[in-house]
Amino acid sequence: MDTEHRIRPDAADLAAAFQRDGVVCVRRVLGEAHLALLADAVDQNLASPGPWANDYTPQGQTGRFFGDYVNWERIGGYRQLALEGPLPQLARNLLGETPRFFHEHTLVKERDTSEVTPWHHDEPYYCVDGASNVSLWVSLDPVPRQAGVEFIVGSHLWGRRFVPRKFVDQSSYVDDAHGFELVPDIDPVRDQHEVVSFDVEPGDVIAFHYRTLHGAPGTAGHMNTRRRAVSFRYVGGDARFATRPWLHSPPYDPITPGEPLDNERFPLISA
Repeated sequence: MDTEHRIRPDAADLAAAFQRDGVVCVRRVLGEAHLALLADAVDQNLASPGPWANDYTPQGQTGRFFGDYVNWERIGGYRQLALEGPLPQLARNLLGETPRFFHEHTLVKERDTSEVTPWHHDEPYYCVDGASNVSLWVSLDPVPRQAGVEFIVGSHLWGRRFVPRKFVDQSSYVDDAHGFELVPDIDPVRDQHEVVSFDVEPGDVIAFHYRTLHGAPGTAGHMNTRRRAVSFRYVGGDARFATRPWLHSPPYDPITPGEPLDNERFPLISA
C-alpha cells in the first residue's frame, strides 16, 4: 500500500535546519506508487535519452555513469512528481514560499562504476542566480553512506562561488574567471569541515542548496547494485536569469540576464 508523506509537525525546524546547514535528509517522502512512477520515468529516459544526455564513463571501463536533464515535458512521470504531491510540497516548506520548478536531473551509476562525482556546487553551472532554491535528490536504490553523496555543512553560506568541474574527467571548466575561484582540494582537509552523508532508502529525499559543496564516489567497491537518482530542482521568487563565463546549464537560449523565470519552461507550483 502506498503512503504519502505529510509534512511533519516539526516542519519549521526542518526548514530552519535547511537554511542553516544547506542540507537535510527527509525520510519516507515518497511511497511505493511514486517510486514506481519514477522508476518507469528513468527507464524511459535511459531507453530514449534527451538532447543533452551524457555518458561520463570512458570506453573500455566498467560500469556506466549516465546523466540527462530537462526531460519532464516529454516524460510524464518526471512531470507528475515535479509538479504535484510530496516533492513540491517539501520544496514549499523548505523555502517558505511558493516554488517554481527549474528542472529535473537524472544521474545513474551502474554497478562497478569507478567515476566519481567531483566536489562542486551547482549554482555556477546554472543559468540562474538567487538565494532561495533547493534540489531534492531522490534515490531509487538503497545507498549506504559510504557510497552516497557527501555534503559540507554550511558551505552555502561561505559567500564563495567555484568554477564548475567536468564530470567526465573532474577538470575545471576554466583556470580563472572573475567572481569565481577553483574548487579547493577538499579531501586533504576534510577534518576542517563538517562533512555529512546519509544511509538512504528509496523514498527518502536529500534536500540541499545550490551553493552547498558536495561530491560522491563511484559504485565500485561501495555498492553491489546500480544507483539511480533524480534531483528535482526548485527556485524561489528571487530567481533571475544569469549568464556565465562558460556555457550555462541548462543551455537555454536566448535568455536575458536579470529577468525573472516567469514563463512556461519554469512552472509555478499551484497551491
